[in-house]
Amino acid sequence: MTETTIPVIAIDGPSGVGKGTLAQFLCEHYGFHLLDSGAIYRTLAYGVTHNDLDIEDEKAIVDLARALPVRFENGEVLYEDETITRAIRTETVAAVASQVAAIQPVRAALLQRQRDFAKAPGLVADGRDMGTVVFPQAPVKLFLTASAEERAKRRVIQLKNQGVDANIAQITQDIEQRDARDRTRQSSPLIPADDAVEIDTTSLSIDEVCQQAIRLCDDSGIQSV
Repeated sequence: MTETTIPVIAIDGPSGVGKGTLAQFLCEHYGFHLLDSGAIYRTLAYGVTHNDLDIEDEKAIVDLARALPVRFENGEVLYEDETITRAIRTETVAAVASQVAAIQPVRAALLQRQRDFAKAPGLVADGRDMGTVVFPQAPVKLFLTASAEERAKRRVIQLKNQGVDANIAQITQDIEQRDARDRTRQSSPLIPADDAVEIDTTSLSIDEVCQQAIRLCDDSGIQSV
């Protein structure tokens, strides 16, 4: 199986729509590998803050992206051998990740690293430009959406489960600002691929989303290992 024939399920959409949960489910269902591209950008954002880099210092951020010391092992994200799985899920890191992701040379530096995740028997790629830029030839392209209000509610629940107080109005505002930045950036804006199937998860259970995705994948010829 060559790189061009490896089946890829591309899942795009903004944060809080259920991409990660769906991607993990499809990986287990089909026996595929997983690419969490958001974790790569969040790790870069973590590195930017960890090294006290100026968000305006594009060269320093690009240099870090090219040599990013990130590894994924047993469901954990490691930065220079430090486990940062939870640390990169904060709203602060998410905001920085959205900013660095808008820098075109940064996206170029991380492009091949993401494509290298495509290995037999297949890959589920979770991100914002998987179907438009990273894997434009993917046989299955899904684009998940949900209202900002619903996504904010989901985020508040996540934070409360972690023992963190959350202001739903502030989180809603942060989500809307991040969406606007992602959709209007010049490099790889957050838009569905022309041949992507859109799924609005606002009023759907995760089981309903997963079953709908399985039907679409099966219809496209994706087979379990």
